Amino acid sequence: MSVATMRGVTRRYGDTTAVADVSFDLGENRIHGLLGRNGAGKSTAMRLLTGQERQTDGAIEVFGANPYENAAVLDRVCFIRESLKYPDPFKVRHAFAAAALRFPHWDADSAAELADEFGLPLRKRIKKLSRGQTSAVGIIIGLAARAPLTLFDEPYLGLDAVARQRFYDRLLADYTEHPRTIVLSTHLIDEVSDLLEHVLVIDSGRILMDEGAEDLRSRAVTVSGPRDAVERFAAGHTELHREALGGFLRLTLSGAVPRQGTDSVSVEPVSLQQLVVRTTQLTDAQTVPAGTTNGHDSSREAGR
Repeated sequence: MSVATMRGVTRRYGDTTAVADVSFDLGENRIHGLLGRNGAGKSTAMRLLTGQERQTDGAIEVFGANPYENAAVLDRVCFIRESLKYPDPFKVRHAFAAAALRFPHWDADSAAELADEFGLPLRKRIKKLSRGQTSAVGIIIGLAARAPLTLFDEPYLGLDAVARQRFYDRLLADYTEHPRTIVLSTHLIDEVSDLLEHVLVIDSGRILMDEGAEDLRSRAVTVSGPRDAVERFAAGHTELHREALGGFLRLTLSGAVPRQGTDSVSVEPVSLQQLVVRTTQLTDAQTVPAGTTNGHDSSREAGR
């Protein structure tokens, strides 16, 4: 069952196309990864899903209805982003109190426990917090809200590596106990890969991948060895990346590639991050559709 769908969705800002003809489904009670580099269109897609913007073309449904200015839908959605702003007088406890009013499934005990775990001072003004502490406010609200559709748009970037791992651990534990549909938008793919059940990769405003995480993990391999032997081994397979040094060749291949090497050719698995990077690089080498952003120009912010 799908909690949210996009069908042929395009969002333009003047002459800039942030997302172009995007279609996908978010399945119920799954952790989805919305992956891609900065400027790919991830944030735009999430703003559209959460009714903060209206699409130029196409159709969007969340819980069976258009989310734009739809309170009945948005009461079931929690969207946490890095740039989340709070009123200047707000202390941490005020933000939690507001969240308790906003989200029907709010768990105050969980919020208090998480605040203690992240060392968050409840009586301190949010504007006086460090970047990491401000990030913690957002992720605690996202976890304790227990919204049926919860989206995290890289709000954990302000946390150090230890705190980010704490967030991932708590997210998985809470999801296991209270299943819901979660979307993690990030370019820190290696850090979240073990959490993901379904992967969407967006680049230049278009969907490059839309598959189960396990299927993607088994899709590609890296083969290496003497050039001639590797070329023979790779014949007939899709090449994503090539590195050559003298007579040594290393290729990243996708598809039904043998997982067993030979005496001269070694075969290694490819991480989800490597697969996303190599696929994106392959797309860069091909023609970029006219009118879309490429992630490298002055319109990057519009396509985040």
